[in-house]
Amino acid sequence: MSRIEETIDISRRPDEVFTYLTDPKHIAEWEESAAAVRTLSEGPLGVGSRFQVQRRIGRLKVPMTMEVTEFNPPRSWHFHGVNGPVRSDLQGTIEPLDDGERSRLTLSVDLEPHGIGKVLVPLVVKPLVRKEIPRDEAHLKELLEVGAS
Repeated sequence: MSRIEETIDISRRPDEVFTYLTDPKHIAEWEESAAAVRTLSEGPLGVGSRFQVQRRIGRLKVPMTMEVTEFNPPRSWHFHGVNGPVRSDLQGTIEPLDDGERSRLTLSVDLEPHGIGKVLVPLVVKPLVRKEIPRDEAHLKELLEVGAS
């Protein structure tokens, strides 16, 4: 499947953006389709950690387990879905701007269909994700910038 990629500039330092974005407890605050999140691994987040996101897809709530496959603070991370009919593959990168006072965030998502997901991804899920990511990034920007003032 082709990746969906969106970029936004945020008036916060890269370490602040990275810390907020990679903390599972914040996912439901800024991601429109995330209904709830629970951590499945003990200790601080890092490669091998897992968490479960309950996603709203239309009227359904679908649990999706994510595993951290890359974790390079404060520059990049990679979360990979390990179960369910739609397994998302999310990569994030943060570039410093203005001597590290601001950040450029790029989110890249790929959707891996399994079973019924082979029908759902092209017809329902991918169009929803393509519309949601820019809204999620705008909401994230608002949350982080208002929190900075």
